[in-house]
Amino acid sequence: MNFQVSQQIRQSQSLVMTPQLQQAICLLQLGNLDLRAFIENEAEENPFVDVRVSKGEQDYGRSLALPSQSKGGSASDDFDYIGSRAADNLPSLYGHVSSQFDLMFTDPRDRMVAEVFLEALEPNGWLGEEMELIAERAGLSIEDAEEMLHLVQRVEPAGLFARTLSECLSIQVEEKCLMTPLFRSLLDNLPMLAAADLNGLCRVCGCTMDELKPVLKELRSLNPKPGTDFIYGDVTHREPDLIVSRGAEGWQVDLNRSTLPAVVVDEDKAQQVMHDRTASTYIGERLSVARWLRRAVEHRNQTTLMVGAEIVRRQTAFLNDGPAHIVPMTLKDVADAIGVHESTVSRVTTGILIVTPQGTFGLKSFFSTALASDTENAASSAAVRHRIQKLVKDEDPMNPLSDDAIAKVISEEGTHLARRTVAKYRDMLKIASSFQRKRAAKLAQA
Repeated sequence: MNFQVSQQIRQSQSLVMTPQLQQAICLLQLGNLDLRAFIENEAEENPFVDVRVSKGEQDYGRSLALPSQSKGGSASDDFDYIGSRAADNLPSLYGHVSSQFDLMFTDPRDRMVAEVFLEALEPNGWLGEEMELIAERAGLSIEDAEEMLHLVQRVEPAGLFARTLSECLSIQVEEKCLMTPLFRSLLDNLPMLAAADLNGLCRVCGCTMDELKPVLKELRSLNPKPGTDFIYGDVTHREPDLIVSRGAEGWQVDLNRSTLPAVVVDEDKAQQVMHDRTASTYIGERLSVARWLRRAVEHRNQTTLMVGAEIVRRQTAFLNDGPAHIVPMTLKDVADAIGVHESTVSRVTTGILIVTPQGTFGLKSFFSTALASDTENAASSAAVRHRIQKLVKDEDPMNPLSDDAIAKVISEEGTHLARRTVAKYRDMLKIASSFQRKRAAKLAQA
């Protein structure tokens, strides 16, 4: 057996994911607020980095659907445009109830016991733990825990700390002084009401349909989940990253300058300390990182605007006429049009919001596949979903359209659609089945 040693020279290319390249890729999918937080974090570690809100001094220009200088506006103008659409923050459910407990329970021990109940309160306003466990944690007997439960159930809004739907509604009825034997019997038979068995309810409650209807009307005015008004009270409304407006030359896209961060490199500070030879290596490294971060953010902003402009160019019909006119579009279509990789478009559209005359949307929502059609212009799946929504909205509530009927209507309009596809889109839109919609309509008319 012979062994030979040989030497070969081969040349190849490969992409090395440096830490800076990884950061640049991550910047593409950050919204304005997340980007600002990232830059502020870098500024804490780098003395030559400062973050400011852009005033529009840089032009990320492009020939199609880009910001008009006359309509760019100031940062304060953009903030007023967006801020006027944000609702006032509401107090949290925990804070709302806790402030009432402070007034209700002057004894420190009772206040601590009430806090145990508050910790068991679910976001929907119901009690999320069994009474045995709450009593054990509070150091109470079951009887004392039940007595405390009746006390905490006096907080506003009525219905908090209920254990069942019947108890939640009963608290609200009692608070309105509307409890009657008929109302009590109705609350004891809620499963029959959910099944829309109104005739059976009349038999069980011992009343006529005319006597039952006003009670059902009062029941519909109650809130089965009284805590839901507070669920989103502490959530900060996120502002969009791109703004679409109609200009003299058509639709235009602009970066939301009210939240757009810009990296400022303090070159003067670097020059002042550069003479310190003991720190020259550190200064040079930090200054290089600061300059790279500025270029990376500028590239992110330019890429975001390019992608947004191309989407607007392709979705002009949507901007003019609404969601029913969204045209089919893929990531590859946009990537080929602006000369970037498909993965770049995917990253940019992941975390970016755009405000349009039709509402605020994530850029990702504009991408949809084309469905088979008899017409030259194929309909997008997004447009078909909007069509299904409209058909359900306009249907006769007492004679709702089945999935087969919806599929037939849309197919007759030129887009081939199967019943199972309608069912899938209906589930995506959180639309109930025709049977459930008919039952709900029957209850609403009772």
